[in-house]
Amino acid sequence: MSEFVLGVGASHSTLMNTHWAEVDHLPAAHRFRDGLAEARDALAATRPDAVIVLGSNHFRGMFLDLVPAFTIGVAEVLGAGEAGTPAGPLPVDTALARKIVDGLVTDGFDPAFSLRLTVDHGITHSLQHLLPALDVPVVPIVINMFAPPLPSLRRCHDLGTAIASAVRGDGAGKRVAVIASGGLSHRLPWPKWFAAMSDDDRFLVQAWLNGRESWSEYEVRRRQIIRAAEPDINSDFDEWFLRLLETGDLSPILDWPAARLEDEAGNGAQELRAWIAMAAALGVPARTLAYGAVPDWLTGMGVSLLTPNSKEIIS
Repeated sequence: MSEFVLGVGASHSTLMNTHWAEVDHLPAAHRFRDGLAEARDALAATRPDAVIVLGSNHFRGMFLDLVPAFTIGVAEVLGAGEAGTPAGPLPVDTALARKIVDGLVTDGFDPAFSLRLTVDHGITHSLQHLLPALDVPVVPIVINMFAPPLPSLRRCHDLGTAIASAVRGDGAGKRVAVIASGGLSHRLPWPKWFAAMSDDDRFLVQAWLNGRESWSEYEVRRRQIIRAAEPDINSDFDEWFLRLLETGDLSPILDWPAARLEDEAGNGAQELRAWIAMAAALGVPARTLAYGAVPDWLTGMGVSLLTPNSKEIIS
């Protein structure tokens, strides 16, 4: 039987790679970076045989031509390499990935799988900072968090439970860690694909639909749109969600519709689906390593650590 050895929830922002100098004076940015370093060291100490990475897609690796709710990379996985994140082939645990796909099907899910999956910083930013040597095989699981309709928060909780069942039913005796990448509160200047009102909105939807073979043609303007956005961070929500993880009881948020989550914490908070799935898979309370609002990154940045040595179960 394989076992979980650690869970990490970590916000991401590629601006950490490209615009660190702009926030070097902010204690919140340093708290977040120090929290990532603590989580990185804890992950290394567990000596995992494989790392499951739950994250989002920002329309660089996957596009509006096909948007599954859940996609698992089972063979070749390539990092898109945007904004200084890892580019090119990533090591993949194909045997574990297939075991998870089979287990999800058995438990009533219909996951997509890919033998040649491109992932963007929704997956790779966490690997860059938590597994910098990229020397442990991964299983990337991409959750649709930006192209409505989105899988519900409760469905993502059930996904985590099903992942746990598949891992624990694996007879390979592996030590498995889980990383959830994304959130916390933030609002991206992104339209819903069916409600593109402005010129920028229509440009972005065209990029998300047609960018698979020509992403570089869209990248400059896309980056300009993001950099021009005003921050919209709800620290009260972020701290409340982190406390939920610490208590080990996610039930207060699981029945929130996507619209309520967006109203409270921005469309970027939809990425908390990854944290919810990770927490359900581990089934233990979390410890918050860091939190701080970083307006220059548009995001409430947090790091949580889950160690499977507690008997308290997340409901």
